[in-house]
Amino acid sequence: MLKKLFILLLLVLAAAAGGYVYVKNSVETYLQQPLKLEQNELVTVERGTNLNTMLNRFSQNGWIDPIEFTNLIRRFHPELTRLKVGTFELTPTMNLTEALNHLITGKEYQLAITFIEGSTFKEWREQFARAKYLEHRTEAMSEAEIAQTLGIDYDQLEGLFLAETYHYSVGDSDIEILKRAHTKLNSILETNWQQRQDNLPLDNAYEALILASIIEKETSVELERERVASVFVNRLNKRMRLQTDPTVIYGMGDRYDGNIRKKDLREATPYNTYVINGLPPTPIAMPGEASIKAAVNPEDSQYLYFVASGTGGHVFSKNLRDHNRAVQQYLRHLRSRK
Repeated sequence: MLKKLFILLLLVLAAAAGGYVYVKNSVETYLQQPLKLEQNELVTVERGTNLNTMLNRFSQNGWIDPIEFTNLIRRFHPELTRLKVGTFELTPTMNLTEALNHLITGKEYQLAITFIEGSTFKEWREQFARAKYLEHRTEAMSEAEIAQTLGIDYDQLEGLFLAETYHYSVGDSDIEILKRAHTKLNSILETNWQQRQDNLPLDNAYEALILASIIEKETSVELERERVASVFVNRLNKRMRLQTDPTVIYGMGDRYDGNIRKKDLREATPYNTYVINGLPPTPIAMPGEASIKAAVNPEDSQYLYFVASGTGGHVFSKNLRDHNRAVQQYLRHLRSRK
């Protein structure tokens, strides 16, 4: 009798061992299966998400084949249960174990939005609206409401953000990006304002920002910025009107169709520097650091005019006669290209 019981016990143990081996091998095969992805996919791990929930999501998405022993995976591989909150990118080359490890130790997926120097706040808002995985908190807000949310004392936000590339995670908001851009702009502006030349015709850093935005729109040639700045500083010192087309264009707003007509130059807008004296009331674009530096440290020159050369860059003149000649040369160049 005892012998039969012993044999029965051995059979039970053998069956249990066989079942254990079968389950463990099934789990290992399950974890080594490649993901069925045709392209990179983003996965967000919310707070409270556990391993079973994530595996069920993978299965429902058709990314893996299911298994009946899902609940036992944590017993064989407890290290796979420590999922990290965030959004992560999975690739078609991963198997299930690699994917789960990526959700545990991988870097959170970063997106990027790039604003170019000389762009306007209106263009920034349009870019925000197109940005994927970004929380669009400002979409229904007025410019003044956005300023209030950011703690900015100006109702108009033109020029108050540094144009560059900003990285963000899924779920970040446009407000968070604007805060970072405003902080960076303030830091650069304050540093350069403290290092400005003496006797500039600028009363404060905000006026330097306005001038920098005009410089940004007038030239993209790095070596010209200080010289362009000198023209405007010289004109301000002589109480000459700036007469710069980008300010006219900004004042025209959506009416601008690519051409400036004589009536546009005579139109009284707060930004028409052919009509107003001094600087316009706000920046006309988002200037880069180079234009801010140029605005507060212009070249020492006697230039009062400049016009496009037609071959890149500008021709600078110290008097109206030479300027008119340069204008005529530019017009001849345009006609020769038709």
